[in-house]
Amino acid sequence: MHSVVSGFLPIWIITAFGWVAGRFTILGDQAQQVLGRFAFTFAMPSLLFLTMAKSRPGELAKPGVAVFALSLLAVFAAGLVASRRLFRRKRAEQAIGAMAASYVNSANLGIPVAVHVLHDTSFIVAAALFQMLFITPLILVLIELDVHRDTGGHRLRLFQLPFRNPVVGASAAGVAVAALGLRLPAEVTSPLTILGGGAVPAALFALGMSLTARAAADPGERAERALLVTLKTAVQPLLAYVLGRWVFGLGGHDLFAVVLCAALPTAQNAFIFASEYRLDTALPRDTVLLSTLLSMATLSLIAVLLG
Repeated sequence: MHSVVSGFLPIWIITAFGWVAGRFTILGDQAQQVLGRFAFTFAMPSLLFLTMAKSRPGELAKPGVAVFALSLLAVFAAGLVASRRLFRRKRAEQAIGAMAASYVNSANLGIPVAVHVLHDTSFIVAAALFQMLFITPLILVLIELDVHRDTGGHRLRLFQLPFRNPVVGASAAGVAVAALGLRLPAEVTSPLTILGGGAVPAALFALGMSLTARAAADPGERAERALLVTLKTAVQPLLAYVLGRWVFGLGGHDLFAVVLCAALPTAQNAFIFASEYRLDTALPRDTVLLSTLLSMATLSLIAVLLG
């Protein structure tokens, strides 16, 4: 229990500092947006590029990644159906709802959790690779086909996605470097290492500041968010556990890594994508906030039971 608490403590302390800064406006009214934009545009792409450049795309063939992928896709599909049938969202917002229900925060929280709890980043890197290579393009294509369906040039915009999104572009570049077996010189990696070193603390701090936002008050909106948060924090890790243990025969550290990763809260990318395309931002914002708060308990519980 002590190792679990000490593993999560740095994460929650930095997040709490961010909440204090946001609650009392210590850094100004625009600090959360500026810090979040810095993390998303510069620091996190640097970290992801270096991480992906050292990754092995062949690791996606591992059973644990297959379990993670299947649980994510199943919950993603459930989120799409719920957004369409129950809450009558348009196609672009269905994609955002499905993303909020299934897309894990593999960078902002996944990397710190992997370092401090799993003591190994290999699985979270493989999970992030799957999300970046398959799920992110799927979400953006669904959004683009809806948002720009009445305007020309939407096919061209689809091909421009890696260049317009720094996270996707940096991840794709890193995968290309890894696939080609290139060794980057220190003159390239050193500044990126320094810049990427600020990614996790900046993102956690910005995440803490965002927790001061008010949640939706409308009963229908609360019901939608409650369903998405339940899918993310409860259904997805339970499904990963069932698939991992009784279908793929995983156990020990491998099962622990899969379930812990599946239980990570909704990524802030859902909010950023909604903002970028001028969609309803309250849905992903509240889902990110609520799932992040609940993850403090659920991640710790999983670590105690399976760690």
